[in-house]
Amino acid sequence: MSKIGKEKLKEIYIIMLRIRAFEERAIVEYHKGIPGFIHSSIGEEAIPAAVGAFLRGDDYLLTTHRGHGDIIAKGARFDKMMAELFAKETGYCKGRGGSMHIVATDRNMLGATAIVGAGLPIASGVALGCKMQKLDRVTVCFFGDGATCTGAFHEALCFASVWDLPVVFVCANNLYSLSTPQKVYTKLEHISDRAKAYGIPGVTVDGNDVAAVAEVASEAIERARKGGGPTFIEGMTYRIYGHHMGDPGTSYRTKEEVEDWKKKDPIARLQSRLLKAKVITKSDIEEIQADVNRELDEAVKFAAESPEPKIEDALSGIYYTAR
Repeated sequence: MSKIGKEKLKEIYIIMLRIRAFEERAIVEYHKGIPGFIHSSIGEEAIPAAVGAFLRGDDYLLTTHRGHGDIIAKGARFDKMMAELFAKETGYCKGRGGSMHIVATDRNMLGATAIVGAGLPIASGVALGCKMQKLDRVTVCFFGDGATCTGAFHEALCFASVWDLPVVFVCANNLYSLSTPQKVYTKLEHISDRAKAYGIPGVTVDGNDVAAVAEVASEAIERARKGGGPTFIEGMTYRIYGHHMGDPGTSYRTKEEVEDWKKKDPIARLQSRLLKAKVITKSDIEEIQADVNRELDEAVKFAAESPEPKIEDALSGIYYTAR
């Protein structure tokens, strides 16, 4: 099937199903009235799933406002994530962060940030810390195509390049920086070409082809772990929904374009491949989906029944007092 192997592809497939199911349920709960915004990553699941499948528990991850899938791919718990979306005390950030700012330190997921490009220099800093401590850990930073036009992006790549840091920069290029098409804000056909300016490998891959993403991700992660330095991966993909759930996405995208991308659904593509190779059966798929749905039902119940943060604790965890 692929250099990745059948069992690894099945593992990635299950991660993708978990991401898709969580995002779909989050949208349902959003429409019921949970606070904050939801920036759906439906359609982009192949990238975090394929990258996350090759990370160790002690590797580090940073992501963006559209980061639910990235966090799930690192092994985060549904119940604590859902509780965070519900702004409950049992959430990963005790309800203070919400959908866009989840931090899961139990999985070495060091934070999602809604400031475009802000995670990039932090990732280089984390990777520098690992190198200074002689740890064979890899840091992965997810970001969107729009982030590559920020100063933070260029600072992070320059820093990582000069110091040969163990970091993998992963751009989920969904073709739009919010509502601005790529062709408007850059003359580059492949954003990964920016890596050439820093003397590091840059590769563009079909971000909806799980096997293709997995191959480049596994190589980049292994290269970083062995001291070979950073890599910039650009996965070409598409978000099926608008920028967030309050954005219909119709003012800057055509219905035909969206429908064309739906036909390239990464989950359907891999599922067909696994079924054809007899790696899974239709009954396997039904069982996996049922298990994921049960876990989500329990997560929503946990979140709904969890306590609200207390007003007297509003400033806890906000300030640090040096001693």
